[in-house]
Amino acid sequence: MRTLAPEGQLAVVDIGSVHTEAGAQVDEVQIAYRRWGEPAGDPHGSNNILLVEHALTGDTDAADWWSEAIGPGKALDTDQWCVICTNALGSCYGSTGPASAHPDADGTVWGSRFPAVSIRDMVQAEHRFLGELGFSRVHAVLGGSMGGARALEWTLLHPEQVDYALVIAVSARASAWQIGVQTAQITSITHDPAWQGGDYHGTGHSPDAGLAAARRLAHLTYRGEMEIDERFGTSAQTGENPLGPYRADGERFAVQSYLEHQGRKLTERFDAASYVTLTEALNRHDVGRGRGGLNKALASSTVPTMIVGVDTDILYPYHQQEHLSRNLGNLLAMSKLSSPVGHDAFLVEARQMDRVLRNFIALTHETPSAHDVAVTRGDYDI
Repeated sequence: MRTLAPEGQLAVVDIGSVHTEAGAQVDEVQIAYRRWGEPAGDPHGSNNILLVEHALTGDTDAADWWSEAIGPGKALDTDQWCVICTNALGSCYGSTGPASAHPDADGTVWGSRFPAVSIRDMVQAEHRFLGELGFSRVHAVLGGSMGGARALEWTLLHPEQVDYALVIAVSARASAWQIGVQTAQITSITHDPAWQGGDYHGTGHSPDAGLAAARRLAHLTYRGEMEIDERFGTSAQTGENPLGPYRADGERFAVQSYLEHQGRKLTERFDAASYVTLTEALNRHDVGRGRGGLNKALASSTVPTMIVGVDTDILYPYHQQEHLSRNLGNLLAMSKLSSPVGHDAFLVEARQMDRVLRNFIALTHETPSAHDVAVTRGDYDI
C-alpha cells in the first residue's frame, strides 16, 4: 500500500490513460485527493476507508465543505475512519481537466481537446486511483448531488469493491427537466464570445459573464423557493429602485444582487470549461444505459445502499429518491431531510445530516455487506 499524503494535504496520483465511455482517451491523467484519519484494516478486505464524493463545483477539501460532519468525534469520526476525498476527472482542483497542461508538452492546456466525460468515467478514474494507492475495497462510498451520482455508479460498476453506499439528493438518471436546465447553463457559457470555442486559456479573456449567468440559474435550483422568498421577497437592493419608470441594470431587486454575488464568487474560483464538462456529465447520467433500463439496473445492485432526499429539492425532487428506494436491489435505509433550503440541505442542515450520517455508519456495522453475504453463500473462496 502506498503511503498516503499527510492529513489534509492536497496530493495527486498519476493513473495513466483513461478511455472514456464514449470512446475518447485522456492521457497522463492525475487525480487529486486529500485524506483525514489513518487507514486501518485490510486494504483488500474489511477496512476503515470512507470515500467521500464532492458535488459539481466542490473540491477535495471535504473537511471544509462538510466541516460539521468530518473530524474527530464527528459523524465521520476521523479517529476511527480514514476519509478520502478525490477531485473528479474534468474538474479544476488538481485532477486532470480542460485547464490542465496537455501531455503534448507544447505549453498549452487541453482546452477544447478535452473530451466529454460521464459519471462512469469519473468512477473508473477513481477506481484506478484507489488501485494506485493500494486499495481494492473500501468500507463505504458516500456523496450528494453529483457526488451521489458517483456513489451510485460505484455500486454498479464495482460492487465487489464497495461494502456500503450513501447516495444523497440525486436520481437514477438525468430527467429531461434537469437536462434542459443544465443545458441552459452550458449554453450561457459557450455563447459567451470569450469562450473562443473552449480555447480561451492563456488568451487573457475568459467567459466569466457566461459562467456567472450559469451559476445564477443553477443557484436557483440549489436553493428552495421558500427560503429565497423568505430572505428577499420583493425587497429592493439597498439604494436602488427596481420599480422606476424604466428598467435599468443598476436598479435591482435584492435577490438579483444576491444571485450576481453568487455568480461572481464562482468566476473567482472555478474554470468555465470544467463547469461545462461536469455539467455535461450530469446530463449523461443514466444508470440504466447499457444495463437493460433503470429498474433492471437498480434491481441488480447488491451493495447495501442508503438513500437520502430533501423534501423541497427543486433540482432532484424527492420522488426521484423514492424511485431509487423502491427499485434498489439492496436498500439499506431511506431518509428525508426536511428543510426550506432545498437541494443544498445536505450541505447546510448540519444537525439533520449528523443524524443521517451516524445512522448510516451504525447500519454498516449491523448489516452484512454484499461481499460478506457472498462469502457465506460460498460465492468466494476463503
